[in-house]
Amino acid sequence: MKGAVVALGFLVACGDGGGEGPELGLDARIDPPMGGSGPYFETPMFFNEDVSGAPVAATSAQQIAALRASGGWGNGDVMQIDFSIEVLSATASTPKRTFTPTGDFYSPDCDHVEMPVPPGGNIEGETGYACTGDGDCHLLVHDQAGGRLYEMWRANITSTFEGGCLAAWDTRAQYSAGLRGEQCSSADAAGFPIAPLLFTADEVAAGKIDHAIRFILPNNRPKRGYVHPASHGTNTTGGANSPAYGVHLRLRADFPLASLPNDAARTVARAMQKYGMYHADGGNIALTAQSDKYTTVKWDGLLEPRDLAMLRVEDFAVVDHGPMIPLTFDCMR
Repeated sequence: MKGAVVALGFLVACGDGGGEGPELGLDARIDPPMGGSGPYFETPMFFNEDVSGAPVAATSAQQIAALRASGGWGNGDVMQIDFSIEVLSATASTPKRTFTPTGDFYSPDCDHVEMPVPPGGNIEGETGYACTGDGDCHLLVHDQAGGRLYEMWRANITSTFEGGCLAAWDTRAQYSAGLRGEQCSSADAAGFPIAPLLFTADEVAAGKIDHAIRFILPNNRPKRGYVHPASHGTNTTGGANSPAYGVHLRLRADFPLASLPNDAARTVARAMQKYGMYHADGGNIALTAQSDKYTTVKWDGLLEPRDLAMLRVEDFAVVDHGPMIPLTFDCMR
């Protein structure tokens, strides 16, 4: 992210950690995804597009071959699912807090504004708001009434509130191909919103995911640069034929869905065939689902972390999104 060799998905120091601060006590309940175009956004976005018939990139075969040559997915070339990211819900009465930017905040990419912090909530990978485990510590808060989706990387709330990059998305806006601005990051290195690309236990149990899916790759896989609708990349080290940051992969239409272990895995795979999955960040666990802490349905007994392990990089094609954009880190909001 922003000229650093380490991408958002890699683990770096998260400040002093400290205690969890005062007991907050209340439940932070999740909103259902917004109606209409959804999820979260009120107008159609890139992740809503049915790409089952979209043309593949002219270099799709070369990009997939390069991805295979560099090791395929992370985690020993296993498509595994991470279930640790929360999406909290805010109302008009949810208290808003200011934060002190850390070294993980970049200007003008990131938004230094107040954000709602629901009582009783937590950040990614933690039981509360303190970033104690040296992880990405994403804090995602959806304010449906206010028309905002707040997404922060490296949040740490103890007696004070420290934060890395915050992207305050306008969920009523119509974003162009460059999203929040060319060469601009967000709480994910590709410049994407995170929450709308997470699939939930409620969606999977209902048998339908109506949006594209977030996935990540180790930083030695993609080459330096990005393709729309991404707006940013990192100092990745993939070769000339490798996919660029933000690459959009689509599962082949003839993949034998019956070979997957359960209906839940088949539901995720069908979404990959219809909407695809977008490369959003750096790391080793390929897919990201939303935590079930605030959903009605729970993951236990529904979908296991390795239920999509049969999916190989060769089962995907690269959807055409035009030429790669060279990476300059010169954010233009």
